[in-house]
Amino acid sequence: MLVSSQLPHLDRPFDYLVPASMEHTAEPGRLVRVPFAGTDAEGYVLERLAASDHTGRLARLRRVVSGLPVLTPSTLQLCRLVAAEYGGTLSDVVRLAVPGRHAGAEESVLRADPAVHEPVDLGPDLHGWERHSAGPAFLGHVREGSSPRAVATFAPGTDPSALLALAARATLASGRTALLVVPDHRDLDRLSAALDRLVPSGHVRLEADVGPAARYRAFLEALTGRARVVAGTRAAVFAPLPNLGLIAVLEDGDDSHADQRAPYPHVREVAVLRAEQTGAAALFAGWTRTAETQLLLESGWARPVLATRDVVRATAPRIAIAGTSGPDAQDPLAAAARLPSDGWRVLRQALGRGPVLVQVPRTGYVPTLACQTCREPARCPSCHGPLAVPDAGERATCRWCGRPATDWSCPNCHDTRLRAVVTGARRTAEELGRAFPGVDVRTSGGSHVLDAVGPGPALVIATPGAEPVAASGYAAALLLDGWALLARPDLRAAEEAYRRWTAAAALVRPAADGGSVFLVADPQAAPAQALVRWDPAGFAERELAQRRELDLPPAARFAGLIGVAADVEEFVAALPPLPGARVLGPLPVPDQPGRAPMVRSVVRVPRSESAALALAVKNVTAGRSVRKLPLVRVRVDPLQIG
Repeated sequence: MLVSSQLPHLDRPFDYLVPASMEHTAEPGRLVRVPFAGTDAEGYVLERLAASDHTGRLARLRRVVSGLPVLTPSTLQLCRLVAAEYGGTLSDVVRLAVPGRHAGAEESVLRADPAVHEPVDLGPDLHGWERHSAGPAFLGHVREGSSPRAVATFAPGTDPSALLALAARATLASGRTALLVVPDHRDLDRLSAALDRLVPSGHVRLEADVGPAARYRAFLEALTGRARVVAGTRAAVFAPLPNLGLIAVLEDGDDSHADQRAPYPHVREVAVLRAEQTGAAALFAGWTRTAETQLLLESGWARPVLATRDVVRATAPRIAIAGTSGPDAQDPLAAAARLPSDGWRVLRQALGRGPVLVQVPRTGYVPTLACQTCREPARCPSCHGPLAVPDAGERATCRWCGRPATDWSCPNCHDTRLRAVVTGARRTAEELGRAFPGVDVRTSGGSHVLDAVGPGPALVIATPGAEPVAASGYAAALLLDGWALLARPDLRAAEEAYRRWTAAAALVRPAADGGSVFLVADPQAAPAQALVRWDPAGFAERELAQRRELDLPPAARFAGLIGVAADVEEFVAALPPLPGARVLGPLPVPDQPGRAPMVRSVVRVPRSESAALALAVKNVTAGRSVRKLPLVRVRVDPLQIG
């Protein structure tokens, strides 16, 4: 019996007696209730045995809850693999894999008639796959029942949702099922629309945001074989599809693919484990490559599917960087402006041909302030939180505690004047609206995200990842404040900046149709140069090579530890000796209101010691739990290292 418990030292099976009344219902995989530590707890039956090794008295099952075995042997094995990969507990991973039961949804699925699936034929239309080297071959192998593994980098102007839907259709033609995982609900809406066109029946959406009933119903439809294609967000990677033939992940570099609950698994790594476990085909697709998928290519685990140079030249927009051409190249002050004169020229010309996309790194009005004189970041005198201007005409306010900064003065130079460090999307929209009166100005970001815009002239100010799709493509795109993305103190800053810029540029019309992209960033930065060349493969190769030199992920394996300084120190001291291990830190975690000061340490080992590191942190965590010591938050392969 697997009992749901938050305590790491209880990560083991427990034996219970099965009453005669439950003999035929308490089968492996069923959700049950059992007495545990003086209360009732949920658990899953793992197996039925004739006798127990336990010498003491066994408690009895209280009742069988689920009408179906919801924890299949395949899902249980995958959960064990994920727990071992991330140093977590099996109970935590199962909680991510199996959604909470909803009785009404379960009853509706059990009463429904069995699904009848019609044969699927791929047909001659490859709908964009033919524009990529090895693209038709990948689909052909999937359709024939093989299990190729590919990292696909799509051409500009491609519809990723349509290509994923066609891959699912090819899988169905082989008599197998397909699992498609995308970053967020906007991508899922587009993928669902593509599946409606290309796979008319037998697909469901599996996402957490729709509520417990709809999520559990979709889960059961996959479990019972009523759905042959599951499209969903992060948690869908565990969907219990029988006879899985394909698992595809869109934009594996998106932060949404990393779960924020212990043990913090990443969709990409779970997909790799599941493809190896089931023998299914694997597809990682997007506009760019991550260093992790580049490692899969270099290790031979996957093969590249890449847009040919002829296709890129025919479909990519013209890309220019501020200060590298035109009059601004001779004027360093003009080139250093937030929007140089060349950018204004591109904006004016493009608005006569259609909508123009303006990408701004941050939402809000003025999200970051600093001292006017010494440029020291402005912090709240009360809680030390960052100051910001929430809207036009308002005072600077703390983003943490909400107090107005009426008596702020710089602790370094005592100046009371503030300046904007980053200009948000709302203020950018305000400024451009004054510059182009009569032009429709729309914003997309934060809690208000647009899905699409029409073909008419308009200014669309969007934050990265919130860019709406234009009906006929954007006439131009301006990518502002590139330094804000590149200057983030993050291992993946360059990779993320390149991914964000490329995703916006891919929405622009080809250069032959007048499409252009104007980037305001350091022209010497590797992501900016890769964008001009439209070279995602070369950029990923360079990124991985640099990380190898520095022993950074994915070339090495990291475990991040966050807690009070004394607890983190004790945790590190309790770790067993690991070949090549090195401890980085501790470093203070940025102040958080209402919490004790925390520190972060990182344990780094060679990639060959990944399993040993995961096991070591799991054992130390369990040891601290059994001794009732304060827990240290452990995250293997953390998104942020510093």
